Amino acid sequence: MDVFAKCFEFTRDLEVQAAGLYPFFKTIEGNHGSRVVIDGREVVMAGSNNYLGLTGHPKVVEAAIAATREYGTSCSGSRYANGTYVIHVELEEKLADFMDKPKALCFTTGYTTNMGAISVLAGRRDIIYSDRENHSCIMDATQLTFAETRKYKHDDMDDLARVLENSPPDAGKLLVTDGVFSMKGTICRLPEIVELKKKYGMRVFVDDAHGVGVIGPTGRGTAEHYGLDKDVDVVMGTFSKSFAGLGGFIAGEERVISYVKHHARQLIFAASMTPASVAAVSTALDMIRSEPEHLQNLQKVVKQVRDEFRRIGYPVNDEATPIIYVKVGEDIEAFQFWKELLELGVYTNPVITPGVPQGQSGVRASFMAIHTESDIARVIDAFEKLGKKYGLLG
Repeated sequence: MDVFAKCFEFTRDLEVQAAGLYPFFKTIEGNHGSRVVIDGREVVMAGSNNYLGLTGHPKVVEAAIAATREYGTSCSGSRYANGTYVIHVELEEKLADFMDKPKALCFTTGYTTNMGAISVLAGRRDIIYSDRENHSCIMDATQLTFAETRKYKHDDMDDLARVLENSPPDAGKLLVTDGVFSMKGTICRLPEIVELKKKYGMRVFVDDAHGVGVIGPTGRGTAEHYGLDKDVDVVMGTFSKSFAGLGGFIAGEERVISYVKHHARQLIFAASMTPASVAAVSTALDMIRSEPEHLQNLQKVVKQVRDEFRRIGYPVNDEATPIIYVKVGEDIEAFQFWKELLELGVYTNPVITPGVPQGQSGVRASFMAIHTESDIARVIDAFEKLGKKYGLLG
């Protein structure tokens, strides 16, 4: 059998394209913060993870340019070899201080951060406990380790307790969970997880890619949101969202970070973050700490859009995150809803199977600190029109 047979048999993309509903790999022709140009039209960007709106901030842009001039466009090697510059070390020290952890370690992307850290922290005779709706990079990481993975029902602490109760008492235990679940914007039930941690002697690893810089009084994420900073053993975060760059990090105890540093293949054999990204992230972090208005603006936008969605009849929860998920139905209906939103001047992201269970496909809208009253009004107007058309409003 031809190894490429599956490639030629895959036609889903062609079918959706033929129907005029293909929503992926859209080309952005111009980026103006809260508005972008797609197919020659300016639309509101309600599908970006640039939560604090810092990717185009002059301070961040200038820092990236200056670092490129000083260090070049690439480090041309891994952190383990020749790719650790003084700015990498300085950023890790600043991150550790910000996260209130002894040490931090940066990877080239958020995806490889999880793959590298999780795959080496859990080994033979260990068990990983993973929420069924964790991000795919966590799922991939569990495939790289010799540890056993036991999944529990999404956000179901009774099921997690059952799984833990049926585990060998002498096994090493690592619970891995998203802090903020990226598709639907809900926050994990960390207080209950911490209670189970203390009862069963497990360690807790929180993927806070969509939490750090977004929730918590100072933006430290899920643990700070709940006041449980000291109870999370390892926090992971990314730079491609609130930190206006590209990369990822973990923060935790010094010996834990050192172990990952000397064992994670995704760090040892991958080229390090570019000087431009390091400088952009470092500057964004300084701004998060010294200019709280960015986080405050995001929190105001989050409250406003959630209030507005509820006002027009959508069953939106009261979470503190900038992600709003609207369930439409089957995949093809979600594609159609997405297309009609774009025609109304609003860009969102379709969420389809297997990212969500069958029949729960929809669109994911995400909001930024730089969204204006006019932006929000257009988004709400579009969702209201289509909500009535599709019978989604309560």
